[in-house]
Amino acid sequence: MASPSETSESPERPISRWLPAALLCGAVYSAVGIGFAFLDRSGIPAVPHFWRFAAWVVSAVVFAAHTIREAQRPAATSFRAALHVAIAAALGAFLLAVWILAHSRVRGAPINPYAILALVVFPLVTGIPAYAVALAATTFLGRARGPR
Repeated sequence: MASPSETSESPERPISRWLPAALLCGAVYSAVGIGFAFLDRSGIPAVPHFWRFAAWVVSAVVFAAHTIREAQRPAATSFRAALHVAIAAALGAFLLAVWILAHSRVRGAPINPYAILALVVFPLVTGIPAYAVALAATTFLGRARGPR
């Protein structure tokens, strides 16, 4: 009889296990950034920059939850888990850059070259530090959990 890893119905499908969570987290990051930016400009009385700070806190919670989830996957290495978390963060930053570009076009503003550059820069300046932090966190979580 074939082992589960040798069959076509393998329980560990590399992409299908992590991709939905990465896509969801990326969408949440961008929605938080866009939504809280609207709240920051809405005129709702609050401490200056409260909504920006709240967006950072919500994003940090999503990042932590995603990092813990990836670290707890049975076949996950720290490197893979960190990569999955970083991909989600980079995706969120990319979606935010797309929104900035689209929003300026809807308002009738000319295409800003910096907005186009943001399509590359935002994911890089978000994904690389996210990878480093997630790698440190998943390594720590792996050591704290002990041998498998």
